[in-house]
Amino acid sequence: MRRVTVIDQENGARTAPPPAPRRGRSCLAAVISLLGELLITAGVVLGLFVAYSLWWTNVLANREAERDGNEVRESWAQDGPDGGAGKKEYEGGDGVGFLHVPSMGGEVLIKKGTGTEELNKGVAGYYTEPVKAVPPWEGKGNFSLAAHRDGHGAKFHDIHKIREGDPIVVETEDTWYVYKVFETLPKTSKYNVGVLADVPEESGKKKAGKYITLTTCTPVLTSDYRYIVWGELVRTEKVDEERTPPEELR
Repeated sequence: MRRVTVIDQENGARTAPPPAPRRGRSCLAAVISLLGELLITAGVVLGLFVAYSLWWTNVLANREAERDGNEVRESWAQDGPDGGAGKKEYEGGDGVGFLHVPSMGGEVLIKKGTGTEELNKGVAGYYTEPVKAVPPWEGKGNFSLAAHRDGHGAKFHDIHKIREGDPIVVETEDTWYVYKVFETLPKTSKYNVGVLADVPEESGKKKAGKYITLTTCTPVLTSDYRYIVWGELVRTEKVDEERTPPEELR
């Protein structure tokens, strides 16, 4: 392309026009700008997904669990403390009772099943497979429970705060079952079904008894491994008219 010389009319000096912008740099700047906008958009979408997973699913699950829990308590109130013993309190679809762990705070509705559909409702589910849980009212065995650690209620989020000697209480329609934590296993394979056995030998127990096992995913925000807490039944208390909780919950 022929370069044109411009003459300054006032002093007669010859000046060259400004160089034409380089097309390569313009294209590169446009590409970088586009990539930047895409990264910002991806960051916003990822942030919204995290907020949904860790906050909004908690809101939805807690609402559903609270509603179901209220229905269970209303049903119990109609029966009285002895009205449904041996029958209604053991129907897992509506909820067999409530789990109380002061170390984690709050109460958790207990339902049947540990599948995603059940646990996403913000409850603690008792195992039906691969090893069937044995509730304390059915005799000796292991009452094994699972709940989410993050999202969907995150009922076992603070499981790592449980220490040896801490109480775990299961509340049913007519009975308080009081357990004492005797062992924890902070990390094990998610395929380790031995922790759910009637006599969980990894806990140190060798004889049949009435045990409870709490399981959840670990580390936080992953499902690579399982965190385990074991407790043993130390006593039971009958529910009175006022549903006075045992001393461990006062």
